[in-house]
Amino acid sequence: MCLAVPGRVVGRYDRDGTAMAEVDFGGVRKQVCLQYLPEVVHGDYVIVHVGFAIQRLDERSALESLAEFERLGVLEEEFGDGFTAAARQAGRGPAEGEGRP
Repeated sequence: MCLAVPGRVVGRYDRDGTAMAEVDFGGVRKQVCLQYLPEVVHGDYVIVHVGFAIQRLDERSALESLAEFERLGVLEEEFGDGFTAAARQAGRGPAEGEGRP
């Protein structure tokens, strides 16, 4: 499955004339293309699908979505163990020793 996942823009830059951002997904950072949303600024939340920011959204919606994705265990598929460890470190994931169904 391929999700559209919310994340927070923590940096912007230009790569060969293309607007790009570093986006934080609860501790995992990815490089994201901003061609569809060139007006996005540092601190904005965006929905990212296959490396492209496709929509802006408010912080509350983004955090609720991330929490629900984590609860359902679907972020593991997108980010692997790194996201689980980062979420656990931030106090949002399952405690050590707690497994997913």
